[in-house]
Amino acid sequence: MKSIFAYLLSALVLLQTFSRELLVVDFTLNQATITARFCVNKARPQLHCDGKCYFAKQLKKQEERESKSAGPLKERLEMLPAAFSSWQPQPARVAAQVAPRYARLVTGTYAAPLGALFRPPLGA
Repeated sequence: MKSIFAYLLSALVLLQTFSRELLVVDFTLNQATITARFCVNKARPQLHCDGKCYFAKQLKKQEERESKSAGPLKERLEMLPAAFSSWQPQPARVAAQVAPRYARLVTGTYAAPLGALFRPPLGA
């Protein structure tokens, strides 16, 4: 079921992406029918329109649909630089260098914690 849903969603995305190309393919496959039914210049065959007027109208409709659907997102993206125009990057703060502090060594109280584990190699 998941794979069917994934294929369906990918097909829908591809159809939306290649909508203009699908219009061109549809026009070339059905050019004779489009010329017979929808051509505006049927009375003037010397213009050799052959349905290109109908195809141009369909492309214009498709572009209008695309511009309407991309409108609000495009406006929001164009407004982004204006929203951040007052923001200025702050200079990096230099941390004050603090001298390292060491514990005071008291003579006679220090014992090597790992002295029992690590021994120097014996001479051969």
